[in-house]
Amino acid sequence: MRLPARFVPLTAVTAASALLTGCFASTGAEETGSEGKRIRIAMMLPPRSGLSPLSDDAFKLSRWSTAETLVKLNAEGDARPALATDWKQSGKTWTFTIRDGVTFHDGTELTAEAVARSLTEAASAAPKPRILDGVELTAKADGDAVTVTTGTEDPLVPHRLSSPQLSILAAKAYEGKTVNPVGAGTGPFELTKVNGTASAALDRYDDYWGRKAKAPGIDVRFVPDGTARAASLRTGEADIVEAIPVSQAAVLDQDLITEVPMPRTNTLYLNTENGLFKDASLRAAAREAIDAESIVKGVYEGRADVAEGLLGPALPWAAELRSPVKHAKAADPDGRTVTIGTFTDRAELPEVAATLQQQLQKAGFKVKLDVREYANIESDALAGEFDAFILSRATVLDSGDPAAYLYSDFASTGSFNLSQLADKTVDTALVKASDTAAGDARRQAVIDAEAAVLSTDAAVPMLHERVIQGDAAGVVDAAHDPRERELVTADTYVK
Repeated sequence: MRLPARFVPLTAVTAASALLTGCFASTGAEETGSEGKRIRIAMMLPPRSGLSPLSDDAFKLSRWSTAETLVKLNAEGDARPALATDWKQSGKTWTFTIRDGVTFHDGTELTAEAVARSLTEAASAAPKPRILDGVELTAKADGDAVTVTTGTEDPLVPHRLSSPQLSILAAKAYEGKTVNPVGAGTGPFELTKVNGTASAALDRYDDYWGRKAKAPGIDVRFVPDGTARAASLRTGEADIVEAIPVSQAAVLDQDLITEVPMPRTNTLYLNTENGLFKDASLRAAAREAIDAESIVKGVYEGRADVAEGLLGPALPWAAELRSPVKHAKAADPDGRTVTIGTFTDRAELPEVAATLQQQLQKAGFKVKLDVREYANIESDALAGEFDAFILSRATVLDSGDPAAYLYSDFASTGSFNLSQLADKTVDTALVKASDTAAGDARRQAVIDAEAAVLSTDAAVPMLHERVIQGDAAGVVDAAHDPRERELVTADTYVK
């Protein structure tokens, strides 16, 4: 069902267009020719770590098809060959056979030694990539293969190695103080230029080991303003637009947008270590005060799904396995003051925060909001500086398996523990989920771990987002990936 169009003030459209005028001039090799045009992309979040693959910037490298991993995941989340052609397990050690005939973008050869170096750099990084939370991993070259050994038997090593944060790069990427991916990947497109947090350019890599890219290159602009991103599709300034805000979707040509349920949950994290939400009964009061359905209807215009748990409809098996969760009894907030943090980079979150403020105040809390750009608020959130924090969180982003997300966010040693949660029951459930072999038993263990987290009220899932992607009329075969790993592939081009 299409929703009624929302009128956009002319001044907003004019301002958005001004932000984009001329910004998609080609910055790489010349376009045109029988192979099509360079692909112009408007992306939401600028790089936070100089496009280091050891950070969330890795997913940009993956979405541009410039950096690759040993393993990739199919639509069902099963591991399939990429830079590794096959693998086998023997106890704590997995052996991966490295694909022959692959070169990095600087012309050097992909070898087992190069793979071991990239994996070792990731495993020894501080902080580690999230996918390696709680994992001791060593990698060694063994002829044309690499052996990967973990501290304990790990049934998900191939899934872990599919994470873009474990991309394999050429030796030159590691020569400086930070990892530099320019000219160091193995994908069908070579990253040739990065202009800080403004833009990036990629050219087709003609010596790619797989199918040659149909497009001659990619020009990327980082456009945090959602109205400006939507305007770039409307005015023809961009060919592919990432994460169109719900507020803008209704005024676009519906034939140019695609809506996909995401493994992404909009969650209110409550600080269990400091402040008033250290009290479980007050966390329960906050949970009971939240009306997620009104947020879905009012903020997301129905383009989202009300959350029943941390895992949403992108993982349909979760609802089938879930059982009711027991919670603490709610106490009277009695006018206590809470500070809620969130960020502006996702256009809906400030409005979600304002709605939550009203709902919690109606329940008896006093609420202050702290809303900033994500780059300026993340460190405070991780340090527990807020009573609560609103986050749009991908639940299977790293491994295709939600156990890694649950561990990262809710284990006492998790690297992204915004709730500052330290609960023995939760830790035990998370370890069991992580250790269980892939299949039905692991899925049940994951849902049991979810229930353990929800019973603490350390996190209140509100809704599951749907990604809205814009593709101009001339775009062919752009990826619509719920995991946010693919966007432009070798098959994508512009007529």
